[in-house]
Amino acid sequence: MSWTTERVDLLKRLWSEGLSASQIATELGGVTRNAVIGKVHRLGLSGRAKTAAAPAKPRRTRPATTAAPARPAAPAAPRTIGATALKTEAAPVAAVATQPAPVAELVIPQEQRATILQLNERTCKWPIGDPSTDDFYFCGRNSEPGVPYCPHHCRIAYQPMNDRRRDKRARG
Repeated sequence: MSWTTERVDLLKRLWSEGLSASQIATELGGVTRNAVIGKVHRLGLSGRAKTAAAPAKPRRTRPATTAAPARPAAPAAPRTIGATALKTEAAPVAAVATQPAPVAELVIPQEQRATILQLNERTCKWPIGDPSTDDFYFCGRNSEPGVPYCPHHCRIAYQPMNDRRRDKRARG
């Protein structure tokens, strides 16, 4: 399909009338919505007329205060549809500020410490220290098959999904 002057003129007219790119593509035939959008962009067309079918929605503005909106004291009564009850608002959940259980610092003997050249599939790859310093090393203890870390560092690296979600709600 090529953009002839007649098709470009029709595109411009339909665009100025407020038709969507999909509607214009259907009207022109043989072109996709994306092709219409690309051509409109290349032609620099803008300021399309608003259609009467889709009035613009007024934007909601936030109040100037930073206080949270007040919640109703009691949850609304459930609506029923047949035998199924749908709650209109969930009961507020008390935020529990829990900290993950502290993991004791692991002291790794000098002979178990590993450099990057000594790592293999059975060594713990947990980095310790600053990589730009000479005292940087990897844990080097034995790891389980298919896991990159020793059991101690797995407890730090892998947290249960529920704990992460709870921590995120407590922070947010």
